[in-house]
Amino acid sequence: MREISILGSTGSIGTQTLEVVDNLNDIKVAGISGNHNIDLLEKQARKYKPRFVAVMEENQAKMLKDRLSDVKTKVLTGMDGLIEVATINSIDTVVTSVVGNVGLKPTFEAISAGKNIALANKETLVSAGQLVMDLAKAKGISIYPVDSEHSAIFQSLQGNDENPIRRILLTASGGPFRGKNRGDLMHIAAADALKHPNWSMGKKITIDSATLMNKGLEVMEAKWLFGVSTDQIEVLVHPQSILHSAVEYEDGAIMAQMGEPDMKVPIQYALTYPKRQKSPFPKVDFTQRNTLTFEKPDMETFRCLALAYHALEVGGTLPAVLNGANEIAVEKFLKGKISFLQIPELIERTMNAYTVKYEYTLDDLLEADAWARAFATDVNF
Repeated sequence: MREISILGSTGSIGTQTLEVVDNLNDIKVAGISGNHNIDLLEKQARKYKPRFVAVMEENQAKMLKDRLSDVKTKVLTGMDGLIEVATINSIDTVVTSVVGNVGLKPTFEAISAGKNIALANKETLVSAGQLVMDLAKAKGISIYPVDSEHSAIFQSLQGNDENPIRRILLTASGGPFRGKNRGDLMHIAAADALKHPNWSMGKKITIDSATLMNKGLEVMEAKWLFGVSTDQIEVLVHPQSILHSAVEYEDGAIMAQMGEPDMKVPIQYALTYPKRQKSPFPKVDFTQRNTLTFEKPDMETFRCLALAYHALEVGGTLPAVLNGANEIAVEKFLKGKISFLQIPELIERTMNAYTVKYEYTLDDLLEADAWARAFATDVNF
């Protein structure tokens, strides 16, 4: 019986991970974490009986502790609690599905403790890709991608370790506003941006998908996960979301992974690798899914993707600044404080005002993130 921890168990990826665990008979959940959804966290704690559950906010943690006074699960608080859940002695894998840079420290600590990482927290590699991959190599642990696109690339690389990659084809659905121009996006409301055509996700990642920032963050992840250069990563808009991504080799052969748009498939592969186990998840019927189309992304209308490429090319601490500014921009948009088109404007203003560091530590990255958040918060249009 293997044991795992799940950081962000009440979110979209976290809840789907638990559905996957329900389908497997050899995995026990030793630790979970959440924050605002205390009702769901209590239900999860009672069902899966983890040794530890961590809650960031002290008041929420106290509330949960009172509710779970009749069970053995220990309630932990704050960043120290997240780290403890990520480093439980008995676990071998941590599913990092929290949103934002809050996942950075516990992921580092988990790697340092020799835990494998099932990675769904984009910001970890976006902000600290070089540091994370260097530490993972030094500790001899594996990072298994949970994002459907990176899982597809990972699967397409199996058996081809010695073959040079020509390019990675990273697919994008195009989001709810595919084909629209800047004029069409002048008066977009948050409710419109939250209507993704194919995927069911949390609010932040859904807005990132609408702006194509999500794909920009995935470009950054791909560079670090697969050791390729920026110009080897090509984004393809694929509205049907059936081909999840592909790898083209030097001889022109393209290996791809396809399936219905269902995050539980890559989650299960990350937890069972290198084995594939039977699942009840939806299967593709190609007689119904008989048209697959591809097009180039519009990086003039959806400027977040271009900003992400720029941050990756500049390097240093700039990706951390882009990420921090984006989180504030999305938050402002969801609260109605800025318009949809002002999201990339706010990010670009923040990036332009920052002086990049090229020699950096984890603390430097956290400082860059904090600076970007403070700057973006103060920007008024």
